[in-house]
Amino acid sequence: MASSSLFQSLPFSLQTSERASPRPTAHFVIRAQSPITQNNSAAAKQRRPADENIRDEARRVNAPHDHHLFSAKYVPFNADPSSTESYSLDEIVYRSQSGGLLDVQHDMAALKRFDGEYWRSLFDSRVGRTTWPYGSGVWSKKEWVLPEIHDDDIISAFEGNSNLFWAERFGKQFLGMNELWVKHCGISHTGSFKDLGMTVLVSQVNRLRKMNRPVVGVGCASTGDTSAALSAYCASAAIPSIVFLPANKISLAQLVQPIANGAFVLSGVTLVVGFREVTAELPIYLANSLNSLRLEGARRLLSIEILQQFDWQVPDWVIVPGGNLGNIYAFYKGFKMCQELGLVDKIPRLVCAQAANADPLYQYFKSGWKEFKPVRPSTTFAFAIQIGDPVSIDRAVHAIKSCDGIVEEATEEELMDVMAQADSTGMFICPHTGVALTALFKLRNSGVIKATDRTVVVSTAHGLKFTQSKIDYHSKEIKDMACRHANPPMQVKADFGSVMDVLKTYLQSKAH
Repeated sequence: MASSSLFQSLPFSLQTSERASPRPTAHFVIRAQSPITQNNSAAAKQRRPADENIRDEARRVNAPHDHHLFSAKYVPFNADPSSTESYSLDEIVYRSQSGGLLDVQHDMAALKRFDGEYWRSLFDSRVGRTTWPYGSGVWSKKEWVLPEIHDDDIISAFEGNSNLFWAERFGKQFLGMNELWVKHCGISHTGSFKDLGMTVLVSQVNRLRKMNRPVVGVGCASTGDTSAALSAYCASAAIPSIVFLPANKISLAQLVQPIANGAFVLSGVTLVVGFREVTAELPIYLANSLNSLRLEGARRLLSIEILQQFDWQVPDWVIVPGGNLGNIYAFYKGFKMCQELGLVDKIPRLVCAQAANADPLYQYFKSGWKEFKPVRPSTTFAFAIQIGDPVSIDRAVHAIKSCDGIVEEATEEELMDVMAQADSTGMFICPHTGVALTALFKLRNSGVIKATDRTVVVSTAHGLKFTQSKIDYHSKEIKDMACRHANPPMQVKADFGSVMDVLKTYLQSKAH
């Protein structure tokens, strides 16, 4: 076991577990030594030969993979404990025998042979490195993602490790909070958090193709960010990508990304169901939310990354925008896994924030979970979450109930006003983040979230993808919206006196 590459990063000690073992052989828990006592291997590391790239270096330096140490498989979501139904991750399957969703289940018993301090130290040792593939915020936790994939099969742009910043002015000025943090997932390879799931999915497809499985390309029906991430990672791996774009639900900035990355784009498609039928007939691997592999990187690893960035201290609240609702469940899974493996002793309360124009989970929550009813979504500026019948409704309900979570909503005017307020304090957020911040406003005003609560708002995409909505807002060109925080350019005559008059008036208004 010591030959595994897992053990190369950190020294460890072996101690007999205090728990009784039913076997006659000793049960060991591997405990990490303090990182302070470790040698600084990075400082002593010599530069690799000029004709060797980082993949070559990984092949030469890393010990052979022990594919039997950790494993994962598909199982039906929320299955009866007596169920024996499961599938290898190398199988191309999206639904259980009963038609329900699948979950990725890791061998927790194997992972628990290593204590929480070991995992914390191991993950911390990989942050910020260029060592393949651990420079990625996803693959630095490889043992918790796809433990059996070979490093050579991984397709990565060193995604993840995105900025978790203290929103000091916004928190203090508008919310009276001293511990408001924004996880800016839009600072990523294609400008959204979807990169984190796509590196996992495309890496697995790359593995399947090398195994001669019947996969010619990868496809999705997307409102924007998924198609951008899919096309970029497939282009990196030289795998054909196919994108169905729904009509009138995507910005030009999002549309150009799959086109530029060489995807085969079909525009004007309106039904995801139609795309599923296509993938059932053709050798196209499905990359939509129905695919459980995306959750393994997309959002579950984000929760682990947030804990890591807080030095493994647990925030009180995490607020996540929700549409197809895989997000909220994946965050819950990540936090829960860290608790079960001893990295933390509790999990935060989660808030799922929905646009009022597409709020089936909010309506379900408000009814006391009496009956779920899909809704016909209306147009929303947060169009990535404009979904009336979410795929992961059961997963989301399980997550919210399990962490004493809350569901809130935001009207179009609320989300656009809050987006403008956030931008005025130095951010540049997307409308979906405006939905999450609106939920925070409401929960602060009602006293549910306290001024001293450490709260993380997840910003799912970069504001540069949504410039037209910002232009329309600040131009006051949005119908039936007051645009109260608009900041349009000041028109001024082209002479010195007029310019001086305007500047004096402005400076006087800002003087304290």
